[in-house]
Amino acid sequence: MSLMSSLYVGTSGLQTSQNALNTTAHNLSNIETVGYTRQQVQQSDKRYVTLSRTASAVSYQQAGLGVDYSRAKQVRDYFLDKTYRKESGRSAFYEISSTVMEEVESQLGELNGKAFQTTMADFWTSIQELAKDPSSSVTQGLLVQRAAEFLDRGSAVYEGLCSYQDNLNLQVKQQVDKINDYGNQLLDINDRIRSIESGNIERANDLRDTRNQILDELAQLTDITFSEDYFGNIDVQIEGVDFVKGGMCYEIGLDEDPVTGFYTAFWPQNASYITDDNGKKIYTIDGAEVFDFNVEISSDYNTDVGRLKGMLLARGDHRADYTDAQGDNYSKVEQSVIMNVQAEFDQLMHNVVSKINDIFADAAGRQQGDLEIVNEDGSVETLSNAKYIVSSPNGYMCSEEGYPIRMFDKITSEPYRQVTGTDGNTYWVYNEEQADLKESLYTLRNLQINQDLMQRPSSLGLRLEDGSEDQATAAALKEAFNEEIYTLNPKVQKRVTFNDYYSDLVSQVANSGYVYRSIYESQQNTVESVEGARAQVIGVSSDEELSNMIKFQNAFNASSRYINAISEMLEHIITSMGH
Repeated sequence: MSLMSSLYVGTSGLQTSQNALNTTAHNLSNIETVGYTRQQVQQSDKRYVTLSRTASAVSYQQAGLGVDYSRAKQVRDYFLDKTYRKESGRSAFYEISSTVMEEVESQLGELNGKAFQTTMADFWTSIQELAKDPSSSVTQGLLVQRAAEFLDRGSAVYEGLCSYQDNLNLQVKQQVDKINDYGNQLLDINDRIRSIESGNIERANDLRDTRNQILDELAQLTDITFSEDYFGNIDVQIEGVDFVKGGMCYEIGLDEDPVTGFYTAFWPQNASYITDDNGKKIYTIDGAEVFDFNVEISSDYNTDVGRLKGMLLARGDHRADYTDAQGDNYSKVEQSVIMNVQAEFDQLMHNVVSKINDIFADAAGRQQGDLEIVNEDGSVETLSNAKYIVSSPNGYMCSEEGYPIRMFDKITSEPYRQVTGTDGNTYWVYNEEQADLKESLYTLRNLQINQDLMQRPSSLGLRLEDGSEDQATAAALKEAFNEEIYTLNPKVQKRVTFNDYYSDLVSQVANSGYVYRSIYESQQNTVESVEGARAQVIGVSSDEELSNMIKFQNAFNASSRYINAISEMLEHIITSMGH
């Protein structure tokens, strides 16, 4: 090899060492940068010049042209990335569940001194006092007052749960907006990476770091899978459906319930729609929902991943009432933290309200059985197994209109309707509650205290026609709080009283909260473990980089001395030839 060619060999060493030093300095300067992946220098031989080819020789006689700086590659582990993102998404899911349970505990008032338990205990005490002296206006007034406090506090608890549902609903929209924004950012970064790397000369490592950081954030929000194609594009699927694919970002849509305002995440590309007169698309999202909540939530099925899913599941899809805690309806709310508590709490209020009103109605002489009535058109109708009372204005435990006195009233409908029997008597017939007709239900959102009783508590009377105290009704009220006939939900076998019911509800919330917190803490440990293993791969070690810096600096110095030696030889040859 000529001396002039040797200069190029030395120059390649200088350039390669300088580039390696720059890469090392870049690593050190980003040692604290979130999402940064350490870069590793790869060097290779430049092409060789063949001097001769001899068949008898072991190899050709060749001279190398130096070293080449191939690339600065990112050091990452695909499987650790995949594991970290899956486990961080699962951790975010249980973090939401744990946070929601803490908020529910707070709403019940057990943590801040405004416990519903106290209000219920006061109501029970007023019934006990009434049993001691039923005809006393003082004990009657106390009963009505405590009943009003019981209802007010119960309504406050329920409305607090509803408000928290609305808060979660707002967060759902924010999370979906963030997911869509991440998707569009990934599209833009894909384009920029492809543009830079298309010449196979440079690697867009910093852009790749940004993209990987977005994938980390996205994985906490929802369950994702991802892959990189030949051209450097990242394709992302959410819940198995394409989200970022090629040059498209298929944004998640939000369908707003016209009654509750709750959002449902869906895929517009999978939904059918019609266009209204204003050009607005009206979607039918059946089958296009992002999340299928009919599938059991379990780590075995990987259905417990992502903050967004945790929010939607905790919020539920409607305001639950006591009908959701009964029969097959319970399966629709049992996985939702808030709806489950709403249903069970409303069931307690419904049972108390219905029982007390029924006791007053029975005292007024309400009967149950078949009743023949005459309709306005003269036709005769038989009401099967109806609850009714013969109209008796100002009768015992009856209002001025003739129907039984009630402690609690519905806001939107009347509990009784007046009819005429075939015997010529006027009757008040109880309007049965209908699950599909919410205004017919004794639910917390449809309850108020009887305003007549609030103004005149003594109208309860509790004194029979013969002047004696109505001990039977007072005893029935007391017995109502001691009957062990109630269950929290269809899956609980234990039967409890009213007081025990609420205690069991609070215990259930506390136990569920403990379970969710335990799972979350365990999951956090898993995430930290995987993150530690990943950090060993992608993290920058200052000791290692300083060692590399010394190595590359020595290589730079060696190349410099090599060039100086060649330069001196050339100078000597030229000088010698001149003489």
